[in-house]
Amino acid sequence: MKAIDVIVVGELNVDLILNQIGTFPEVGKEILAQQMTLTLGSSSAIFASNLSSLGAKVAFIGKIGQDPFGEVVLQSLQAKGVDTSLIIQSADLHTGATVVLNFDEDRAMVTHPGAMNALCLADISPEHLSRAKHLHFSSYFLQPGLQKEITDLFRLAKALGLTTSFDTQWDPQEKWDLDLAQILPYVDVFLPNEKELFKLTRTNSLTEAIAVLPENTRTVLVKMGNKGSVSWCDGKLLPMEPFLNEDVVDAIGAGDSFNAGFIYKYIQGASVEECQRFGNLTGAVSTTAAGGTTAFTDYNKVKKIAQEKFGYAL
Repeated sequence: MKAIDVIVVGELNVDLILNQIGTFPEVGKEILAQQMTLTLGSSSAIFASNLSSLGAKVAFIGKIGQDPFGEVVLQSLQAKGVDTSLIIQSADLHTGATVVLNFDEDRAMVTHPGAMNALCLADISPEHLSRAKHLHFSSYFLQPGLQKEITDLFRLAKALGLTTSFDTQWDPQEKWDLDLAQILPYVDVFLPNEKELFKLTRTNSLTEAIAVLPENTRTVLVKMGNKGSVSWCDGKLLPMEPFLNEDVVDAIGAGDSFNAGFIYKYIQGASVEECQRFGNLTGAVSTTAAGGTTAFTDYNKVKKIAQEKFGYAL
């Protein structure tokens, strides 16, 4: 028996979220936000927090500074039951932060990477990985310390008997310099959104993108926001309708919440279709509250939101 269901390797930061703004700002001008929230940010941390809230045993490997934002990160993860004993704190580093401006269902973000630049493969012990059933890695383009070693990380995880998942997230430099042919043979579940997949594959349609992925790619889940999702597995494409929220608070962390729902079912051995449907649901649940983690207290709360908001019984 493994002590940990999922070990997450990734970036850690806080989000300063500005809601209820009339429009995006212009250079030299000031606008007002009627609501502000300081909360746990970063794709990896939102995924870990929500997966733990669903009931999985989750541990995290990452780096933060010894500063107030770092304490917010630790306390937020611990409050959701995430094992933070493998997170490295350094007085020489500053915890990263993202300022998020929400406007309708779109957003603009500015990120200070801070300590997330410093995480490298030497910080990840094979002994620690071997305690888990599954490895999840996210935000490749925000972690330069791991970019040259990412294939080694996935190869090590597979050698230790773990299943794996990978969500590249957006490339702020928009270079999209990532060798999928090298990495995906060691990835069991690849979790891009539609725009990211097109950028990574230099294509303009889903069929074209799937066609240029390596032949030994296992399972691909393409997140499509309010259009739902599409999975590709064993040569079959499966589009799935979304759970639509007509009163979106914000879409922060919706994709990470999809990932959490999918992997929660995946580590239980559920079918890709069942995993995908639950991912669609948890992605939608995320949009019912501010920030990426607020809607996820525990499984019972998710179950209640699913029934009351979306008419879906778990």
